[in-house]
Amino acid sequence: MIAFVFPGQGSQYAGMGKELADNFAVARAVFEEANDALSFNLAALCHNGPEEELKLTTNTQPAILTTSIATLRVIETETGIKPDFAAGHSLGEYSALVCAGALQFADAVRTVRQRGAFMQEAVPVGVGAMAAILGLEGEALDQVCAEAAAGEIVSPANFNSAGQVVIAGNSGAVERACVLAKIRGAKRALPLPVSAPFHCALMRPAGDRLAAVLAAITIGPLAVPVVCNVTATPNQDAGKVAQLLVEQVSAPVRWEESVLKMHQLGVERFIEIGPGKVLAGLIKRIAKEARAQNVEDLASLKGL
Repeated sequence: MIAFVFPGQGSQYAGMGKELADNFAVARAVFEEANDALSFNLAALCHNGPEEELKLTTNTQPAILTTSIATLRVIETETGIKPDFAAGHSLGEYSALVCAGALQFADAVRTVRQRGAFMQEAVPVGVGAMAAILGLEGEALDQVCAEAAAGEIVSPANFNSAGQVVIAGNSGAVERACVLAKIRGAKRALPLPVSAPFHCALMRPAGDRLAAVLAAITIGPLAVPVVCNVTATPNQDAGKVAQLLVEQVSAPVRWEESVLKMHQLGVERFIEIGPGKVLAGLIKRIAKEARAQNVEDLASLKGL
């Protein structure tokens, strides 16, 4: 069995999608549809940068989604490979839902642009932070977060793989948690260069605003199950999609569990579709017997 997986924020780079758009009409069509849906030249930003503009959350989210779906359309037309499951890391779940047919691409790209704005506006720049904690997890990390909070918020935000958990919350609480984690035996505690503390309780106002946007769009039937970040289980019920996406904004991304669930259900091959190789790298650590590869340009397409 095969799973298509889609990257989230942090995988963006200037030049992404350009090779495929230059060589395949189906990829160009996706970038053109994004330009029309957003009324600005997203394709030029993806293909040429500048990096600083691409890093702005309101640009990053539609840019990665668009590059991922452009790549998906090339894979569909050039290889005929079809997935048995789809999943995505945070923002990537929207790409997975487009892949499954639940979301129309134009609706998805407009929604994630607003999602980016809502997430950025929920917490002023500098008030929140995120950090990767390596070599400390489970109850030990929960205890670190509980002690470091001191009336503020800090909690696990991304369960990426064994020994790699990202925490998020108020800047001071995240700093205290990093110091305490190292005292308690973490190998490293690395602050992340992000503009907001994603996937923690500080994001709940963004989820409330997102709910209104999702209520106004049509969510269709899912052709394949999408393994959700919030539950780490497959969902094929269109009626649950909107609520799961709202909860996802402030709930931790259970990526390691999601990969293990797909592997347990028989997935032996994972194809990461879109910019970067982050998920393929994580999957190789999580499910060592499975094959994982990425597709983002002509060379990786040929490899597929």
